[in-house]
This record gives sequence, C-alpha cells and structure tokens, in this order.
Amino acid sequence: MRLVLLYLIYATMLSVALARRGRRSSAGATGATPEPSPTRVLIVGATGGTGRQLVAQALERGHEVTALVRNPSALGVEHPRLRVLRGDVLDYASVEAAMQGQEAVISALGHKRFFQPTRILSEGTRNLLRAMETRGVRRFVCETSLGIGNSSGRMGLSYTLFVIPVILPFYFWDKARQERIIAQSAVSWVIVRPGVLTNGARRGHYRHGPNVGSYIRTVRISRADVADFMLNQLTDNTYLRAAPGVCW
Repeated sequence: MRLVLLYLIYATMLSVALARRGRRSSAGATGATPEPSPTRVLIVGATGGTGRQLVAQALERGHEVTALVRNPSALGVEHPRLRVLRGDVLDYASVEAAMQGQEAVISALGHKRFFQPTRILSEGTRNLLRAMETRGVRRFVCETSLGIGNSSGRMGLSYTLFVIPVILPFYFWDKARQERIIAQSAVSWVIVRPGVLTNGARRGHYRHGPNVGSYIRTVRISRADVADFMLNQLTDNTYLRAAPGVCW
C-alpha cells in the first residue's frame, strides 16, 4: 500500500512538473501581422510517422518541400518538388545549410531513446530556431504532445498514471524543455499537442484548442490528421504563439 501511495505521489508530481515546465499559455496572439503564405517548407523528422504524412500532404498542397533526414534512403519518396538533404538537427551546420531559402519550418522530431535522459528534442529545436533567426525564416510549427503545460493530464488517466511516469518520463521532460525554448524565441511559432497517435486514415475533422483532451479516457488522433492540422498553421494565425491540443 505504501509503495502504491509513493508511486501515485511520484506520478502526480511529474504531471505538476510537466505543467510548470511546458508552455503554460494557450491563448493565441492578438493583432498578429499577416504574413505571406509560405511556399518553400523545411520538414524535420520526415521519416517518422507524422513526418511522412507532412511530406506527402505538403506536396499535395503544392509546397516545395525540403526534408532534412539522417538517412535519405529511409524516406523512400521521390517528387519534382521534394529535395531530400542528409543532416542532423544536432549538427548546427547542416541545419543552417538546409534553412537557406526556406519560408517556413515544420518539426515532427521524435526518437525512441525512452529510457535515458536526452536533449535531442530540445537541443535540435534550439538549432532550428537559431538557424531560422539567422536566415530570416519566420514561421515555425512544432509537434509536441498533450500532457505538457496547461494540457497536463489531458492524455487520459492511463497515460497520466502509467505510460508517462513509467515509460516516457525522460521523453516528456525533454518535450517540455523543447516547448519552453520555442516560447522564448522570436519567430512566429505554433506548438501542436496531439493526443495518442494512430496510423488511421485522414478524417479531415477533429477537435482542437486549449481545452482539448480528457482527464479520464485516452484521446487519440491519426498522424494524417495531425499533419493536416499542422500544415493549416502555416497560414492560419488563430493559434500563433499558442499551444493548441488536437484529437478526435
């Protein structure tokens, strides 16, 4: 009984820490100056589930896409408007080289080093933002997750009490750090916090906003719909400098 109580205290304290560490406000900027619709888009994390959807849908929408990947052959996509560059977000030189000529950046960075402390997400994002400011790129859309900042607990009870504190504490702590770095930047950013990701088809309709999610049930959304929402943020100022959640 004592161990259960100690565990619940730990899970609760972690949720509180993620709430404090992440981007806390989800209110969009008011009076934002309209920006030109971006055509040339750099996509980071393009070989992941959401990243592949971002590449495919961005090409469908007519964007000129640059994918920055560690292993170009892993993407397996060819298109006249797609340029695949070898690089690493932790290598600033390759990030700045990829940033040249871009008009917007979309990040679906992720990794599977769940059981050790890591700064891949936060330091990779720091390099992206630094290169954006150097090259004058303004719009940044970044995928993180529900369960951070003022969405803490909104992944559902099983994630709040088990998945995040047992399997993903280091991963989520770095995501929270990543959000804080974005919020302190000077670019025009949107943080997108999806629920649990699935490989389902794109529905084209989903819930989004500051109060999305559930404290009880596990909320989900397909990677295809997350990509759809993220691409919408390239031209929509509703959530500029805000962190909306998104789920079905």
